[in-house]
Order: sequence, then structure tokens, then C-alpha cells
Amino acid sequence: MGIKNFFKNAFGDMKESAKEQHKVDKANLAAVKAESKAQWEEAKAMGDPKRRRAVMQADRDARIADAQKRQADARERIDAVKEKKS
Repeated sequence: MGIKNFFKNAFGDMKESAKEQHKVDKANLAAVKAESKAQWEEAKAMGDPKRRRAVMQADRDARIADAQKRQADARERIDAVKEKKS
């Protein structure tokens, strides 16, 4: 293989790589734009007091459910340790 073919193949590979990277960059840019739009819409919706209260209540409910699950898991671990001691 001559030096000419080596460089021809190398530059061809770089060209293909650049094309594929461009596709990745375009997809990432589209994802960022969509996320930004979603964030804007969420912020705009939070301006409505009723909507804001509903979202905040749903968040609090989720946190309470998580805390209750953690308590139940802790009780199970305590019971398991007590059974092993007996």
C-alpha cells in the first residue's frame, strides 16, 4: 500500500467520522431544545396558582409515600435481626 492510498483512506475515514459526529450533535441539539421547551412550559404552568398547588401536593404525596416505604423496609430489617437473635 502506497502512501497515497494510506492518506486517501485516512482522510476518507475522518470524513465519515465527521459526518456521523454531526448526526450525533444534531440529535443532541434537538434533545436540548425539546428539554428547554418542556422546562419553559412547566415554568409557565407554575404561574397558575391552582396548577402550582396541585403539582406541589403531588410532590408532597410522593415524598410521604417514599418515607412510608422506607419505614416499612426498616421495620422488616429490624424484625429480621430480632428473629436471628432468638
